[in-house]
Amino acid sequence: MVADLILTNGPVFTADPLRGPATTVAVAQGRVLAVGADDVRDLAGPRTEVIDLAGRLLLPGFQDAHVHAVLGGTELNQCDLTGTTDLDEYLRRVQDYADAHPGLEWISGGGWAMEVFPGGVPGRELLDRVVPDRPVYLINRDHHGAWVNSRALEIAGIDERTPDPADGRIDRRPDGTPAGGLQEGAMQLVAKLLPEVTPAERLAGLLRAQTLLHSLGVTAWQDAMLCASNGYPDVSDAYLEAAATGQLTATVVGALWWDRDRGAEQIPDLLAKRERHTVGRLRADSVKLMLDGVAENFTAAMTQPYRDSCGCATTNAGLSFIDPAALREFVTSLDAHGFQTHFHALGDRAVREALDAVAAARAANGFRDTRPHLAHLQVVHPDDVPRFRALGATANLQAFWASHEPQMDELTIPFLTPELAGRQYPFGDLWRAGVHLAAGSDWPVTTPDPLQGIHVAVNRAHHGSGYDAFLPGQELDLATALTAYTAGSAFVNRLDDTGSIRPGFRADLVVLDRDPFAGPPGEIGDASVAMTFVDGRPVYTA
Repeated sequence: MVADLILTNGPVFTADPLRGPATTVAVAQGRVLAVGADDVRDLAGPRTEVIDLAGRLLLPGFQDAHVHAVLGGTELNQCDLTGTTDLDEYLRRVQDYADAHPGLEWISGGGWAMEVFPGGVPGRELLDRVVPDRPVYLINRDHHGAWVNSRALEIAGIDERTPDPADGRIDRRPDGTPAGGLQEGAMQLVAKLLPEVTPAERLAGLLRAQTLLHSLGVTAWQDAMLCASNGYPDVSDAYLEAAATGQLTATVVGALWWDRDRGAEQIPDLLAKRERHTVGRLRADSVKLMLDGVAENFTAAMTQPYRDSCGCATTNAGLSFIDPAALREFVTSLDAHGFQTHFHALGDRAVREALDAVAAARAANGFRDTRPHLAHLQVVHPDDVPRFRALGATANLQAFWASHEPQMDELTIPFLTPELAGRQYPFGDLWRAGVHLAAGSDWPVTTPDPLQGIHVAVNRAHHGSGYDAFLPGQELDLATALTAYTAGSAFVNRLDDTGSIRPGFRADLVVLDRDPFAGPPGEIGDASVAMTFVDGRPVYTA
């Protein structure tokens, strides 16, 4: 067979442990035809496109195993506070956005960092200064809290008499009046009043996100919140429209949202959603179960209580959003129906509850090829590290978080016991225990750029941050980190003809602008994507 495309004269990272070094890859009819060296060039014909890699690294397309693409793409078109931790800049952007959109009933957007505010709690009066007449609702960068102005609180009827919801908290002043921050389930007290994002806006957000992700080398992903409830937006119509009309060029697995206000009676609905949302390049055979919150607002479920600002133990060890006994029942039933289970498990108690649920499913159903995975894993108890491999559960890493920065150093570490603080993001321990690793970004919580996440996985520090390595000894080598973001995530996504460069596999490929193996680890984050291919066709060229 004659090749349609040949990429040659550069190192090839195949993510295939059985293949030795290669410098050339041939592609025909959207799939890898051959992998090797000079001999592969013989497959060229008169119409074959030949790309000279000129020493740049060729590797499989990145796959993001935990991302919120539609939300991220939609937020790019709203009031964007990402990329800075300057309060004055936040207020300038909010005022500029409000001035540029005088007809908007609500000012919405997000991306602010908790570290900017004392104790991580933003004040409503700050927003009142720049937008006094319209309600403002701004989600923070981890999407577990919101900053609102006085007008938004007034419209929602939130005052000192309003009780906290069971799954959240209204940040308050000493006199009980709302401060301007809403945590977890309390966000919905205001969010439910926002004008609904239109289907056209959601589709535009998806396409905007797809363009961005392709430019970063991402060829497939798992959206961690399809058909959402519990106050989260449902973005499934955007995927259905893009998949049905051929606008979806990435391959997407949708993780159907588990409604934590319901029980096992929702499983028939999930079965119907799985069938409905399997079309074109979209498949929805995963179920997302959100087990806890986040550490910085003290809602991640821990095995030891949080400390207060004085370093004393409190009575709060975080929240379990799903009863652990019921969780075991739910996961066993989902597994029996062939669903993959995708857990948000950030604290070590949540990780244990997820693994206990997987163990219950394995005991009841045997080892089915459902490939459960646990995302975030900020704190993992040492006793639970080997359980991942024993249970066939994948560790889904958001590596970019494993770094010193103000949110970690000022709002997290001081409020954890030394034992919990020292168990954060134990990538090295998981790898040494033989655990299968996948990787994702959780964008728009943090950057969707896989290379920045890989830089942190290897260096345990953000590129160019100047901080010392965070818990050194838990780093991964570059090949392992790249494999997690390619073959590892392809395994989680059950896209078994992707993730590696092998004959017969789909030609989802990425060319970097350099070979990061040729430089020091501290320069990995300097690399960028030069070209991205899906099924052998270019979807991005720098």
